[in-house]
Amino acid sequence: MRKVRIYVSGRVQGVGFRYNTLSIARNLKEITGYVRNLDDGMVYIEACGPEAKIAMFIDALKDGQSSFARVASLDVMEDETIECRDAFDIL
Repeated sequence: MRKVRIYVSGRVQGVGFRYNTLSIARNLKEITGYVRNLDDGMVYIEACGPEAKIAMFIDALKDGQSSFARVASLDVMEDETIECRDAFDIL
């Protein structure tokens, strides 16, 4: 089980990025965690899942997922202290 914290910067608030992130996680199945906006304009994601699924999730996030969102950077950090949730949600 891989557990990651992801900080996403760019044009990622107010453009449907969180909803698309939710959709990606649910479509991949086996990804749990959450996504939320930060006060500084970034988006924060915690995700748990099998190694291959997390890799696919990260790759999909890099694409920005919509014509309005623009991902400038994606910082991924492994963190074994993350508690896996039962589902993936928007907070």
